[in-house]
Amino acid sequence: MHGFNGFGGGWMMIFWWILIIAAVVVLVKWTATSTGGWPGNGNNRQNKSALDILEERYARGEIDKEEYEEKKMDLIS
Repeated sequence: MHGFNGFGGGWMMIFWWILIIAAVVVLVKWTATSTGGWPGNGNNRQNKSALDILEERYARGEIDKEEYEEKKMDLIS
């Protein structure tokens, strides 16, 4: 005999694997959202203000001083 008759047989093993896989998926999703998302996907910008992003762009040299000052005035007023 199989020895699984009292425990439900093969369908119970399938059920347990589904539970384990679901638990792993939930754990990965929870970990990703609690740490701010996957590394490198740009989610760290959600906590920055428009002025912070403007200052970063100026510091990286993406915009010149004149454009920085103009956009800063637009944001402040």
